[in-house]
Amino acid sequence: MHFNRNSLEFYAMKKIAESELIINARGAVYHLNLRPEELASTIVTVGDPDRVGEVSKYFDRIESKHQHREFITHTGYIGQKRLSVVSTGIGPDNIDIVLNELDALANIDFSTRQVKSQHQKLNLIRLGTSGALQAQIPVDSFVVSTHGLGIDNLMLFYRHENNPEEIEILNAFEQHTHVQQAGIQPYLFGASSALLKHFVQGFSHGITVTCPGFYGPQGRVLRGALSLPDLIEQLPSFRYGNHHITNFEMETSALFGLGRILQHNCLSISAIVANRVSQTFSLDGAKAVENLLQTCLPIIADLA
Repeated sequence: MHFNRNSLEFYAMKKIAESELIINARGAVYHLNLRPEELASTIVTVGDPDRVGEVSKYFDRIESKHQHREFITHTGYIGQKRLSVVSTGIGPDNIDIVLNELDALANIDFSTRQVKSQHQKLNLIRLGTSGALQAQIPVDSFVVSTHGLGIDNLMLFYRHENNPEEIEILNAFEQHTHVQQAGIQPYLFGASSALLKHFVQGFSHGITVTCPGFYGPQGRVLRGALSLPDLIEQLPSFRYGNHHITNFEMETSALFGLGRILQHNCLSISAIVANRVSQTFSLDGAKAVENLLQTCLPIIADLA
């Protein structure tokens, strides 16, 4: 049987080279330093490595702890439910590393270096912090991302498809902001409906914009002039049907995009620590994150 070199089937049949999937001396994937058996199928991702312990302190039992660079993983149990919590670090580039290596742990046979015949679908839930872009979303509240809208370039390196509604939202965003004039090619992916339905009561919902940086890409001016000085002011007024932009941060669109390509269930939930419209900031961001964990972890454990 002949396969096009650009087809997924071609790569599924091919042995993956040592330079493409790096496995260390203990049989663990390189960046995460994890072996396949050390990862649960339900995974909480956090940006801050210090937040891993803040999550795992709610575990009834910790099975394993591993670290390499900013990537820390604790795997354990809440009751009988097995969970992993993984720190990603900041930004879409780090999500590229983490999502690909998590998928490799689940769906590549490390002994043969080939894709497994049976696909394992992971549940991946980001619990992080974010800035609100609507005046009515107060600091210390929680936002669930219905979509991730990326103004970074990560997903330009992957072949992907969008459903008709995603295409329409993206076209409306481009017309509203004219970001293409600055060379930005935005992309958009929806959250997993299988996960989203469990986080309704007590959460705001909306589109999350993912930025490739904290300063210029989020409209902050220190000593560098901006190519799109009005972009952040344009985001709150965007509407497409019932959809609007609620917040922005630095990982969600990459999580949703790679999750779509690799066929995993992905969701992103943020504690709002700043509101850029009202120009307010949480008086206790750590407490806001703690409340987020206490609210979400019992729900996530039920999914495991």
